[in-house]
Order: sequence, then C-alpha cells, then structure tokens
Amino acid sequence: MNRIDQKFQEDKKLLSIYFSAGFPNLEDTLPILKNLEAAGVDMVEIGLPFSDPLADGPTIQESSTQALRNGMTTEKLFTQLNGIREHINIPLVLMGYFNPMMQYGIEKFLQRCSALGIDGLIIPDLPVDVYHEEYKSLFDKYGLYNMFLITPQTSEERIRYIDQVSNGFIYMVSSAAVTGAQNTFGNTQTDYFKRIAKMTLKTPTVVGFGISNAETYEAASKYSRGAIIGSAFIKFLEENGVDQIGKFVKSIRD
Repeated sequence: MNRIDQKFQEDKKLLSIYFSAGFPNLEDTLPILKNLEAAGVDMVEIGLPFSDPLADGPTIQESSTQALRNGMTTEKLFTQLNGIREHINIPLVLMGYFNPMMQYGIEKFLQRCSALGIDGLIIPDLPVDVYHEEYKSLFDKYGLYNMFLITPQTSEERIRYIDQVSNGFIYMVSSAAVTGAQNTFGNTQTDYFKRIAKMTLKTPTVVGFGISNAETYEAASKYSRGAIIGSAFIKFLEENGVDQIGKFVKSIRD
C-alpha cells in the first residue's frame, strides 16, 4: 500500500509541510526531512525549484530562486534523496512544474522517483485530463500517485472528475490567490471548505495556501483531513534555521 494511503488511514488530522529543495542551503534537504519527521509531521512536499513558478507567492518564489542559485537541479535532488528510505518513513511527495520533468524525460523521472521511494507528485501545471489520457498509465506503472489542486472557482463537474481520477488526496487551495501565509480565514473560505466537505468525495482533501499558525491550521482541518504549510515554514526556516524546526511544528499543533 502506498504510504500516503497508510497515513490517511490514521485517525488524526494531518500536517504536511512544503519546502524548496536546496534552501536555505544546498545540502539542507536531508537535515530538514529528518527534523520534520522527528517533530511529528505526517507528510512532506519537497519543492523542485523552477525558474518560473507561476502559482507560487513571493516567499516560495524567492526560496526557489535561492535554491537554483545554490546549485539545485533535478539530478542534484535525486542524488540527495538516494537512500532516503533508510532515514525517513513518512510519505514524501515531489512538487514541481511539468517543464523540468519533460526536459528530464517523463518516464525516466518517474522511474527515478519510484526507485528512491517517493510516493507521489503534485504538478500544478499538468491538467487532469492530459494526465488521465497521456500519463496515468505511466504513473501507475511506477506506483506513483499524482495529486491535483482545486480552487473555490473549480466547477463541481471538474471536482468530480478529479475525484474519479485521483489517488492519495486532493489539494484544496484555500483561495484563488498565489501561495502565501495568512493569519485567519474569512467566511468565503469557510463556506468553500464546507461546500467541498458536503460533496463527500471518495478522495480525502487537504487544504493548502494561507496556513500559517495554529488558528489557520485548525480552521483548515475542520472540514478536511489536514493542512499543508509552505510559506510560513520557509520564512521560519530562513529566520531560525534547520535545528529549530521542532519549535515551528509545536507552534502549529499546540
């Protein structure tokens, strides 16, 4: 069974953390993963830096740019993740844009992910219908899940289609804006969370974008299986360093 499915069988609200591989320093990937697992994080999304990250807010864009300056590449990340399953047991998801994967070669990329023990991918600019028609069989061949994003503007028909095609979880974007931390959620977002919950989808949902503290984590998790934190974690990492990761996780969960 895929580790993502195993995690969602646990009777708890999940916390997933996103960071850009190669940030703050090129060789921080493994130390960050070890500290996150030790702190009790349920799942990690490792961002593959890209020069034109359209869906990302300024914090993640800057961390991605810095990672590229540090020398992060697809091949470098795969080298860093070699033997990762000797150290890390929680689900690992690679999140990145389709262009670098195409340049690497789609099947070769998926093959490497599978061999390393990656559980799934999130590719914001790969449309679900293109995935379904052209690539799903390849993902299945290598035992990899591909998670899709929905927003408040996504039609019910589209959400139902994504639910039908999906494995793992559906990434529920909290707003139509780019990524970034917020302190609270408004009524519009809460209504959206409730609307999706009432659809009783077969695939669990996890909320991302705008989760920054215990209050927003709790609000996002109320109508879903958990939440993903990216920008707030990256800011913390930049200001406090890898060794203090446990404090960040504790501040969200306590």
